[in-house]
Amino acid sequence: MEQKGIVQNFEVILELEEEGGYHVYCPLLKGCHSYGATKEEALKRIKEAIELWLESARELGIEIPEREVISLEVG
Repeated sequence: MEQKGIVQNFEVILELEEEGGYHVYCPLLKGCHSYGATKEEALKRIKEAIELWLESARELGIEIPEREVISLEVG
């Protein structure tokens, strides 16, 4: 029987570039950035970048940073 992996959610930030396209990055994973001409392409590429980041981290013994979500009343 095939073993399924654990699903983890990672926040990503999309920034529209002045010259067109999207810069996208995962703030939790230092140095994990990508780019796409469209939002869909950028999201596809950041998924690949996150997978590669995690694979490299496992090979190098680097732990995934802890994450916390806080609530803040604004205004």
